Amino acid sequence: MRACKLVIEIGLCVAFLMMLTGCNHVQTNMKETYAYTFRLGENHPESHPTSQANLEFARRVEEETDGRVKIIVHFNQVLGAEPEVIDQVRFGAIDFTRVSVANLVETVPDLYVLQLPYLYEDRDHMWRVLDSDIGDELLEGVGDYGFVGLTWFDAGSRGFYTKDKPIEKLEDLNGMTIRLMENPLMMEMSKAMGFTGVLKPYGEVYPLIQQGEINGAENNFSSYLTSSHYLVARYFTMDEHLRIPEILIGSKIALSVLSEEDWAIIRKVAKETTVYQKQLWSEMEEEAKQTLIEDGVQIIELKDRSAFVQAVQPVYDKYEEQYGALIRRIRAK
Repeated sequence: MRACKLVIEIGLCVAFLMMLTGCNHVQTNMKETYAYTFRLGENHPESHPTSQANLEFARRVEEETDGRVKIIVHFNQVLGAEPEVIDQVRFGAIDFTRVSVANLVETVPDLYVLQLPYLYEDRDHMWRVLDSDIGDELLEGVGDYGFVGLTWFDAGSRGFYTKDKPIEKLEDLNGMTIRLMENPLMMEMSKAMGFTGVLKPYGEVYPLIQQGEINGAENNFSSYLTSSHYLVARYFTMDEHLRIPEILIGSKIALSVLSEEDWAIIRKVAKETTVYQKQLWSEMEEEAKQTLIEDGVQIIELKDRSAFVQAVQPVYDKYEEQYGALIRRIRAK
């Protein structure tokens, strides 16, 4: 009886452990295999380009592993906001997530360099960097912090939008108060460029512009449109001061159960999914731009932004010792 009881208890413990790791024990043709179900946290709605890319990633992984690995995508911050999900992925409570590098740098400071203003000449330059040995090294580096870096996603470029007058040259920023993304580096940028930056919650931007408490803000075309900020700030300057990519990461702890074969598939599919996401993002961005133009928004495309680039040199001087060599590699691509 004691032996039987011991067998039953061991069986229950094994079953419980398998449940915790998301592992389903199946038997096919008398050969034991394992299937895994993982969760991916996403803060955007299902229609967003990154969400659609996540779904494609999950579909392809399940298909190419013959059902051994299933990934369920949870949208709209169901699993938590990005900073919370990052912590949960790090400690194995959530398996995958797609987050902005701007949110990940608090945990992975090695990525801080990707937030520097005017780091790239344009979109093509950014992707030459991210698709190169530099991008691969940075993805590999997140492994030192408990993550698995899988691939990069596009998040467009950010421009300034204002209420009373357009920004056509650097001097136009003098005396302006601009709401910035809540990031200390942005405040360094505003000081160097000669305007007053304020860190306000995104939800407060519309009334602050409307009431004249701030002169404008900065973001990408899509967010500018969907937030309705274009209704109170009718000038958008495409200076592309920031191009902060997004990153698809996994949990080292939670995913340690996977075989080398399945890891190879996941990495391959993730890289291929980037191509799909970039296309979706470009289409969304172009649609947003055309909608804004049709509504009468004045879009300013800078022919020469050299003065803007030169103005932020003090920011680069500050980080020369830490990132100088990497910055030069990025600019040489």
